[in-house]
Amino acid sequence: MNKQAPVIGSKNVTGESYNGTAAKVYFTKKIDAEHLTKLYKKINENIYGKVAIKLHTGEKHGPNILPRDMVQAFQAQISNSAIVECNTLYKGDRYDTKGHRETLKVNGWTFCDVDIMDENEKTVALPVRNGFHLKEVDMGAHLVNYDSLIVLTHFKGHAMGGFGGSMKNIAIGCASGHLGKAQVHGVDPNNVPENYLVWPMKEYFMELMADSAKATCDYFGKHIVFINIMRRLSVDCDCAGVIAAEPTMADIGICASTDILAVDQASVDLVYAASDSKDLKERIESRVGLRQLSAMAEKKMGNPQYELINVD
Repeated sequence: MNKQAPVIGSKNVTGESYNGTAAKVYFTKKIDAEHLTKLYKKINENIYGKVAIKLHTGEKHGPNILPRDMVQAFQAQISNSAIVECNTLYKGDRYDTKGHRETLKVNGWTFCDVDIMDENEKTVALPVRNGFHLKEVDMGAHLVNYDSLIVLTHFKGHAMGGFGGSMKNIAIGCASGHLGKAQVHGVDPNNVPENYLVWPMKEYFMELMADSAKATCDYFGKHIVFINIMRRLSVDCDCAGVIAAEPTMADIGICASTDILAVDQASVDLVYAASDSKDLKERIESRVGLRQLSAMAEKKMGNPQYELINVD
């Protein structure tokens, strides 16, 4: 059993001291279907009924997306499940449903149902309780058709967020392709600047993401779990497709938890503890990405104090 990585730690990131309980984060260095399923079984007590698996399926031919064979073997273990996605705000391969469907085929996501939740522009507004900026977020309408949600995340860098973990996966990924994602990015849905570099960034963007993720977490309650797969750790998101930067650090492993803050905190700590993480750390800090963690702590979305439990 490993202790929390001392490089960042909850105290340094949030500026607060926590006493009492710690969240459980299960960890393995082995990235394969067997160990992914092993970790999932540690946290799946409250997953039931119709199950959504929120996965970033990536732009066409993306070199860093999660291995299809691994995801296929994992999904096969979960009855009544489907991969879920939404269309994008930027005009890429997944901007509309037609293009998105073609991209899914190209990338090999054909082994199970993939529910594009905002297909035909259908959306649902979920409330944000005690958020930073938003009162509600427009989500893909089909999200509310599911009883449980598995957030299966390729943990990596991100051009705007610094890093993309579980919080980013649902904050942006469950928001509807146009209105919802415009809300989360703080831009006018009727006049979205084509150059994302002029969109709001840094603390404000992290807080908007926290609002959106909180809406989804509050909706599912105890029936949501989080798995971060730390492989192909590019500084870029899978949104970048074939132009994503080649990773400059080694794979780390998989973290799994019922706590969204703990799983992202642990993943960031593991990155900072790695001797070859200079580029990813620079990406995180240049975007003020650690604000993702402190924002979730402020809104009591999870526990930044965690126990990292190695299952190897």
